[in-house]
Amino acid sequence: MKNTSKHEGLRNQLAKLLEDKGITDKKVLEAIKIIPRHLFLDSSFEDFAYQDKAFPIAAGQTISQPYTVAYQTQLLQVKKDDKILEIGTGSGYQTAVLCLLGAKVYSVERQNELFKITSALLPKLGIRPKHLSFGDGYKGLPNHAPFDSIIVTAGAPIIPKPLMAQLKIGGKLLIPLGKNEQIMTMLIRKNETQFEKHEFGDFKFVPLLENKN
Repeated sequence: MKNTSKHEGLRNQLAKLLEDKGITDKKVLEAIKIIPRHLFLDSSFEDFAYQDKAFPIAAGQTISQPYTVAYQTQLLQVKKDDKILEIGTGSGYQTAVLCLLGAKVYSVERQNELFKITSALLPKLGIRPKHLSFGDGYKGLPNHAPFDSIIVTAGAPIIPKPLMAQLKIGGKLLIPLGKNEQIMTMLIRKNETQFEKHEFGDFKFVPLLENKN
């Protein structure tokens, strides 16, 4: 679990790169500078951990590109104590960013192997989400709803209805929508039945799978 001044220097460079790419949220950039991304990757990728690239992790999944993590987080406009549902814990890197911003994070992962690795890793790094669970992200976490924000970190062909139902009024649901290429889509809940939709350009994510544990 080494975290050296060299790593710190690389993180500062990465934060600068993300700023140059248009990330303006200072708190998000600060989180990128602090979180040891190299510890979320297989050690064979350690030398590349602070490039702005996605990398393979266990169970055929990926750790998202830092720009994507920063961009999604910035769109959510996270405030301290926001109750956030994350669909797709993955490596836990996005979870860590949200926790560092002071959010109360509830996260669901459908790959048991990943769930076990990440559940063990986060406490070692002093990162404590409110709740980590192994299960079907399409269903969300109805027992813990409603949420201020819901962030989906995998591409989805449709917006799962249960997730819409678990959003507070005024809350934001951020989801990469589409089959092969995704459009970053945000729904803002206006009242019990109405949602306002915003779109933020193209991204590429691993697919959000349903009922396949």
